[in-house]
Amino acid sequence: MTPKLSLLDLVFVNEGQELKDAFDNSVRSAQAAEEFGYNRIWVAEHHNMPAIASAATSVVIGLLASQTKTIRIGAGGIMLPNHSPLVIAEQFGTLEALYPGRIDLGLGRAPGTDQMTIQALRTTAQSSNNFPKDIVELQRYLSTESASDPIVATPGLGSQVPLWILGSSTFGAQLAAHLGLPYAFASHFAPDAIQEALSLYHAGFEPSAQQERPYVMLGVNIIIADTDEEAQFLATSQKQSFANLRRGLKKKFQAPIEDINSYWSHDEAMMAKHMLHFSFIGSKETVKKGLEQFIDRYRPDELMVVTSIFDIEKKIHSLKLLSEII
Repeated sequence: MTPKLSLLDLVFVNEGQELKDAFDNSVRSAQAAEEFGYNRIWVAEHHNMPAIASAATSVVIGLLASQTKTIRIGAGGIMLPNHSPLVIAEQFGTLEALYPGRIDLGLGRAPGTDQMTIQALRTTAQSSNNFPKDIVELQRYLSTESASDPIVATPGLGSQVPLWILGSSTFGAQLAAHLGLPYAFASHFAPDAIQEALSLYHAGFEPSAQQERPYVMLGVNIIIADTDEEAQFLATSQKQSFANLRRGLKKKFQAPIEDINSYWSHDEAMMAKHMLHFSFIGSKETVKKGLEQFIDRYRPDELMVVTSIFDIEKKIHSLKLLSEII
């Protein structure tokens, strides 16, 4: 089984760079991924994070779609409790009208931020309780069934933008199965429930108008370089990010360092090792061996790859090497 290959772009703002540089780098990554045959690129909604510039997710999707030609572009995901379903239908209906047949809408129920920012977004932690109902409402706005409703999404009506359910627990798996939607599991940072979630999704899947059979995308962290040593060096940027997250430090994305053990504590290292369990770092040969075992065990239809590399040239090189082994 050979899964499709896709890219989750976190739109990193590097230390020493400005927002414009982050967007320029994302455009370059998107164009490279398209050239290398990747299936889709997703960007995610995160707020109040200086290292991530994709808070206005639909705007960034529009930018990447405008600078590419064929690759699918979407949200991985929109945190639906932060928004009204009507507004998201209008935004993604607009994107679908501008770039027909290329837009995806992945939906998550987490806020994608901290408690204070949740309040600033004019939402609450309890808003996630409405997630299933909000998805059904959103589906109706995007379908033709709402044409005679008192409220019509314009744009949006009849756009049929394909929906995905994102999750890191069994809740999302069961909801995706019930609604008959493709499921993306965030195994790139939340590996614990992967086997149970996949089993529940496949066992409970009910075919829908959008999806006849189960379809699973799994997140993985992949950094490939010419040598194992160089790849491990490049990976220290992501490891610093996880240490900073634990410390509550709001920093831009950091350049790699020679000795990560001098940067983080034992507890920080253990946390990162656990969260980044599904990481494949090394040369082409090293990564290929690890990926083959992962694919054989979990049987994903698609891999959503996170390539957290500070240097854009090194990132593009990693994307190219990965395309040569999948």
